[in-house]
Amino acid sequence: MQRCHCDHHRRRRHRRSIASGAAVYLKLLFNNNSAMMVSKLLLAFAFCRLMATVGLNMGPAVELSRLGIDGLLTIDPSAVETASIDFGLMTRNPPLAVLHPASADDIARLVRAAVATPEEYGGFTVSARGHGHSINGQAQTGNGVVIEMSSGVGGVDGGRGFPPPPIVSEKEMFVDVWGGELWIDVLKSTLRYGLAPRSWTDYLYLSVGGTLSNGGISGQAFNHGPQISNVLELDVVTGNGELTTCSNEENPDLFHGVLGGLGQFGIITRARIVLERAPQRVRWIRVLYSNFTAFTSDQERLISLHAKPRNEKFDYVEGFVIVDEGLINNWRSSFFSPANPVKISSLKKADGGVLYCLEITKNYHDSQSLTVDQEVEALLKELDYIPESVFTTDLGYVDFLDRVHTAELKLRSKGLWDVPHPWLNLFVPKSRIADFDRGVFKGILGNNTSGPILIYPMNKHKWDPRSSAVTPEDDVFYLVALLRSAIDNGEETQSLEYLSNQNHQIIAFCSNEGIEVKQYLPHYTMEEEWAEHFGDKWPEFQRRKMKFDPHHILATGQRIFSPSKSVDMAVSR
Repeated sequence: MQRCHCDHHRRRRHRRSIASGAAVYLKLLFNNNSAMMVSKLLLAFAFCRLMATVGLNMGPAVELSRLGIDGLLTIDPSAVETASIDFGLMTRNPPLAVLHPASADDIARLVRAAVATPEEYGGFTVSARGHGHSINGQAQTGNGVVIEMSSGVGGVDGGRGFPPPPIVSEKEMFVDVWGGELWIDVLKSTLRYGLAPRSWTDYLYLSVGGTLSNGGISGQAFNHGPQISNVLELDVVTGNGELTTCSNEENPDLFHGVLGGLGQFGIITRARIVLERAPQRVRWIRVLYSNFTAFTSDQERLISLHAKPRNEKFDYVEGFVIVDEGLINNWRSSFFSPANPVKISSLKKADGGVLYCLEITKNYHDSQSLTVDQEVEALLKELDYIPESVFTTDLGYVDFLDRVHTAELKLRSKGLWDVPHPWLNLFVPKSRIADFDRGVFKGILGNNTSGPILIYPMNKHKWDPRSSAVTPEDDVFYLVALLRSAIDNGEETQSLEYLSNQNHQIIAFCSNEGIEVKQYLPHYTMEEEWAEHFGDKWPEFQRRKMKFDPHHILATGQRIFSPSKSVDMAVSR
């Protein structure tokens, strides 16, 4: 290939025009030889990368061509478009290329190439993408390569045996899984042995590496802790390009840093997850409250039973706020039967016109069906809910865990899933949850919520303080998750602008009232905001960044650290 000598004006041409020309070149290159070796794909990618930065200086291209990556590196428009958006649908940031890895070594080689790219060539960053369920572009990078973790070569297995299937150890009660594996597939694999993970998220179509990089929470967290508290070992590709095994005993600094570390220190390629015996059935119960104090007191009592025998506690404790009658059946679940409708208006709403729903479950085996009623009754009689508001259903264990996906399919059929999601998830200290209720549930939100509002408590001691995850100081804190969807139907209160402004009002209210909330799935844009978020953990977080990703190559979409070699900016939709 001859080196092109571009004049000054051509070198200053807009980057997108250059990238477009590179794409044409790449397309011709591929069409001329459909069996081209992966090394040529890498060479072509380097060509595009360097065209967009320094013209046609092919310096690092030869090095890239020698990487020996077995996966597929592509600039196919559909792959790039998929990687440029996420579930939030509020930002769009097309990457330069997309990698479908064929091994963890592929990922390590790509990261090492990013490290080795000289600054004069502009460099490139690397972001791992699971199922794309982030909200604010956290898995995007406009100045590098997105690694599609939840697919094999070219987006399918391709007969290469990759990603590797989960490997279950019945004796040791754990499962080894690829970092891009979806939790629904982990469940299916472990159930073949009568086993299942202990801690879940409400939605199972999320990647293992994605939830472990944040926390991973659901109604089981009060008992077993978040998913990051149920990991025995990890394989991680650091920002130095090193593939490292880590655990409590081996490389513990990396292990604890990666868990809840927002992808800043490494890409999880394997996780060893703790298992338990899987139940067969679930008794699913909802009860309603009109008094917030009674509601939270009962929730806190139930999570205080975590050390009790299984027959003396519930297995799952969540709840949600009802300010709109239509949300008693929300997209998270179709709980109440049309033959047995719940009329909110018939229930007493004396406490500011807001109702609160406690959601609890009891897991059991078919052989325990005669005793589960007695266990549930004994637990319910201690609670102070509205007497006529007990609603119960019974279903299989998998059907309960996968309840959100069932609702997802219904929303997709109506075109209501692929819409902007200005979600806001907050950890609120127990000592201030009543103030939050008065100011937000009975104040800022009004009577229109545009989506479910979850609220449930967790025990702080179930979170390992050595991890990167941050929680409030109180021994008990609440998740408040405003899971709202912006719909373009002409109603102002359901617009993206209105809901986003409301989120800012909620954050401002907490700040003004001195309610020290912590964002879960945090989104900030300035370093001082991140420093405040991490609090006492910030110095350690910075130290780990310098140790494991000193060039700031990984997960730049989080906007915690500026890329050291270039600036990566997402475009708001």
